[in-house]
Amino acid sequence: MTTTVLRTADGWWVERPGTGRAAKVSTSAETTAELLADRAAVDAATEPTVDVAELDLLSPVTAPCRVVAQMVNYRSHARDSGFDPDTVPPTFFRKASGSIAGSTATIVRPPHVALLDYEVELGLVLGARLPVGTAVTEASLPRYVAGLVVANDVSARDVQLTKGQFYESKSYPTFTPVGPRLVLLQDNEFAHLERLRLRLSVNGEVRQDRTVADMIVHPARALTLLSRFQELAPGDLLLTGTPGGTALKAPPKPVERIAALLPPAVKWKLFLKGQAKNDQYLQHGDLVTASIATDDGALDLGAQRSRVEHR
Repeated sequence: MTTTVLRTADGWWVERPGTGRAAKVSTSAETTAELLADRAAVDAATEPTVDVAELDLLSPVTAPCRVVAQMVNYRSHARDSGFDPDTVPPTFFRKASGSIAGSTATIVRPPHVALLDYEVELGLVLGARLPVGTAVTEASLPRYVAGLVVANDVSARDVQLTKGQFYESKSYPTFTPVGPRLVLLQDNEFAHLERLRLRLSVNGEVRQDRTVADMIVHPARALTLLSRFQELAPGDLLLTGTPGGTALKAPPKPVERIAALLPPAVKWKLFLKGQAKNDQYLQHGDLVTASIATDDGALDLGAQRSRVEHR
């Protein structure tokens, strides 16, 4: 049975399924890594005392930590981006952990950003050290991954594309809402991963809706590929890509071929002018709702509700 962990400014809580109530964890742990090392205290929190609705929840993944993300890792997103899902190479990038925010925190668009996009993602929280050179299999995956979270890889597309700069475009404060729950899994529950459905809506309009079965590089292989050059530690976060349906989509092939012939300054000026007409990008006051769960509720990572503010 899964264990659902919540975090507030006062500490850590275990949510009891079906009760809407949570029990305080008696621990001195301040970070996610420290909490995962004190699993006995988590398991001992058995008496629910607080209504979950009364808790002011923070991200259950604490910073600083490593935040690594997979690029173009769903077949539907590959097609939206103009790639062949069968040939797109596995690619990773980093995000600053200072971008982590709670599941109800306001997403703040910096003044110089015009094209603010959303990406619901399944986050894997590491529970053990992953040394460089580790080969992770489906059988050994539970040894390294402690649990799962909902994440939103918020992206400043005009920064990302015109500068070719992933790190900056995805690392502004509040650009990685995480939570509300950290769901710790038993070994046998990893079999449910492919049935998890990722959904994201903006002002009630569904934009993204796919299951993990649409994923190209699945978690065990992703960790194996990542460990060729990157060590991970308990409490680190791997974002595993987003399904199709983001605001940004590749232009038609003929347009793309013509644009390639233009000087870069002209090409990007035309691109930004065209994207400015795209009403799918996030606007001031928008409500972004992101959730991940199996259709039968066997696994439920909860739902985020984030307002967008332009500053």
